[in-house]
Amino acid sequence: MSQLVWNGLFVGSFYALVALGYSMVYGVIKLLNFAHGDLYMLGAFSGFAMLGALGGLVRSQSLLALLLVLVATMLVTGLAGMALERVAYRPLRGAPRLSLLITAVGASFALEYGTRAAAGADPRVYQVRLGGTTLHVLGARVTVQQLVLVAIAVALMVALHRLVTGSRQGRAMRAIALDPVAARLMGIDVDAVIARTFFLGSALAGAAGVMAGGYYGKIDFLMGFIIGLKAFTAAVIGGIGNIPGTMLGGLLLGLLESFGTDLLGGEWRDVFAFGCLILFLTVRPTGLLGERVTERV
Repeated sequence: MSQLVWNGLFVGSFYALVALGYSMVYGVIKLLNFAHGDLYMLGAFSGFAMLGALGGLVRSQSLLALLLVLVATMLVTGLAGMALERVAYRPLRGAPRLSLLITAVGASFALEYGTRAAAGADPRVYQVRLGGTTLHVLGARVTVQQLVLVAIAVALMVALHRLVTGSRQGRAMRAIALDPVAARLMGIDVDAVIARTFFLGSALAGAAGVMAGGYYGKIDFLMGFIIGLKAFTAAVIGGIGNIPGTMLGGLLLGLLESFGTDLLGGEWRDVFAFGCLILFLTVRPTGLLGERVTERV
């Protein structure tokens, strides 16, 4: 039981990091950025390239190398997210939401097959695997490297929550979410705040991609598709647009998959995830911590 809980929380931390990008973008501009999962994939491949460049440091200090690459990858994917917003979404911000949705799908395919053209279609084996010293905590087998990555994930989520709730940038984001026109009249640079929102969400997705590469050991150019759908599921479970709810949704989804896999087998893992999405959209579409809002006309 303890092992299942730990496995679920560990994988759920990946889901939560990716889902936060979905939730932030939707909360600010009401856009479902379906290319977000591919920024996770881009982070995994960026980390792979950087680890290859580090060479000897990876062999001697694998965890240190992974942490250095994690920070650099967050910068790369954050800038990629800002570029995506500037090129694909900003020109269509006043268009019908269906146009933005179709653009997001097109951006997803562009990232996937652009990565395939650059890195090839064959899966790549990550240079770092999370092994090392195993600890027994409450009956669960836990490695020191896993504890470090979970601590990093929690630290990133807490830092994001503090930024959104207690900083000037966070107040600007919340103001735009409530009324972008009024926010612009109050002197807020709406375009800059939205771009920084994309940077933060994309950086977290890139961090999760590096963590997943180190945990699973294998990456490919389509790995962002399923994780993107699961991150969307996590955001819906917790309440899309709600930062604490999104974190909770990611962890709950990881626990659900862990226990479901143990009961019925690994082939049912994705069934649990998307079955849960259907259930929440039917029973509580606002999610666990989401609030029902009314559309202004």
